[in-house]
Amino acid sequence: MPNPSEERVITPHLLRDWPLPDPQGGKESRGTVLVVGGSRDTPGAALLAGVGALRAGAGRLQLAVPESTAAALSIAVPEAKVMGLPETRDGAVVGDVPQRLLDLAAEADVLAIGPGLDDVGETGQLLRRLLDAVGKDAALVLDAYALGALSKEPDVLGDRAPRVVLTPNVVEAGHLLGRDAGDDLAAAAWTLADRYACTVSLYGHIAAPDGRAWREESGDVGLGTSGSGDVRAGIVAGLLGRGADPAQAACWGAYAHAVSGQRLAPRYGRTGFLARELVDEVAYTIATV
Repeated sequence: MPNPSEERVITPHLLRDWPLPDPQGGKESRGTVLVVGGSRDTPGAALLAGVGALRAGAGRLQLAVPESTAAALSIAVPEAKVMGLPETRDGAVVGDVPQRLLDLAAEADVLAIGPGLDDVGETGQLLRRLLDAVGKDAALVLDAYALGALSKEPDVLGDRAPRVVLTPNVVEAGHLLGRDAGDDLAAAAWTLADRYACTVSLYGHIAAPDGRAWREESGDVGLGTSGSGDVRAGIVAGLLGRGADPAQAACWGAYAHAVSGQRLAPRYGRTGFLARELVDEVAYTIATV
């Protein structure tokens, strides 16, 4: 196991030496991101992830959300194609998703699964069906309840794992580990990367399955606000859409997320800004590295 003290600190200099792909041409060159998430009670999570993906540079956005929320989200995010999905009596996305979603998944460059989903059993079935449908070159971001589903079925990713980024919070990391994540989040991130053969972004600690590790030190307490994790997952998805590899997307995403919070602090204080305001800082933060 690599020594967590060997984490490289993510700085503008490091990122400038690791530039993001600069696609030429139309929106197709920057990828299609499909966000599958939301519930009747938490529709905004899919919105935050989706707009975060666009601000990070994704070319096209598609949202697959519960039918009861689709119309409102299509108005709130006119840039996106919005598909309504069958839902349970409690407003969760039904795991036995329709063929039309599988067809979208087969054509997407990136799938972000989990933001706002709220039934782990249904999410597990949904995850299995999407993984069967997604294209062989597609990248995935798993967040929130998708991570809970993964913890119950650790082998579900199969040979897709190297193209997957996991974005857990500390509680979700505990589910994936099968124990409390503890205070050493660098070690927890590396253990998860090794166990699931994925890139992991855990509260500013990024670990790749080949043993590389990084640390983002710009984050402050204000990032711990409702919806912030959804924004982070969306940023990573957008960077994957424009051609970044998983570790690069996770590192640039952690930096863009944290520094966007820094930019808001002079206006709102360290703890007064909202996740929706983070989204509006992402493009400028990336552009000014």
